[in-house]
Amino acid sequence: MWLLYIKSDIIFFIAYYILGYRKKVVRENLELAFPLKSKAEILRIQKKFFKQLCDMLVETIKSITIPEKEIRKRFDVKNIEILTTLYAQEKSVLLMAGHYGNWEWSGILNKMMQHQAHAVYKPLRNKQIDDVVKNIRERFGGIIVSNRAVVPMLYRKMKKGNLTLTYILSDQTPKQGAYKHRDTFMGTNVPVFTGTEELAKKLDFACLYLKVEKVKRGYYTATFETITNTPNDFENFEITRMFFDKLESQIRDTPELYLWSHKRWKLRA
Repeated sequence: MWLLYIKSDIIFFIAYYILGYRKKVVRENLELAFPLKSKAEILRIQKKFFKQLCDMLVETIKSITIPEKEIRKRFDVKNIEILTTLYAQEKSVLLMAGHYGNWEWSGILNKMMQHQAHAVYKPLRNKQIDDVVKNIRERFGGIIVSNRAVVPMLYRKMKKGNLTLTYILSDQTPKQGAYKHRDTFMGTNVPVFTGTEELAKKLDFACLYLKVEKVKRGYYTATFETITNTPNDFENFEITRMFFDKLESQIRDTPELYLWSHKRWKLRA
């Protein structure tokens, strides 16, 4: 890993100082999310974000070969017993998370629980890259499911009595005209993805939030936080709001760990 982090430092220098990769997008997103921060503070967060992004790149590459023992040490799950309890209650789970910290190493969760693990993803146009991504994410036994196939798949498994945990990055940007609800994210009105909440209500699945925190370079902790075990007790879009409240709290606490390089606020009101 130490050698990979040297490479990460080199990639950071090239991307940040020479190529200027998406610096404008990152700066504009940070200014939108933190309007009261000074220019110096925004630049400080921007620089730390790019360092984290380069680390994330090499950590993802390392996922291809990293031993299970090593990744368990580097991605420390604090309260896996919450899943054991839900399994005993015959409750399937939708695990909501954001593009925060290192979401790629969460694949090790499959080795720690009794639920059948799945992760939702959007297939990539380049088949070779798509195959690499799927191999990385399925390396520890989880099943990668496309966003279009996940609903019928979970219905089938529920009818068979299989208990599942499905990992969904729920801060995605819905397509123009393909969303049902708008809400605020970091203070700005944007379309929000509500599919996780809708699925939880249809199937009566528990909703958890995966809180990933960075301890130091190459080391993370993950904690499960309950959103609800009874999704139908909530009004429409309340669960989605609860998810964003948790994610926003983390972003405000350590903003450089969020993925600022994508155009999350492009459809803002």
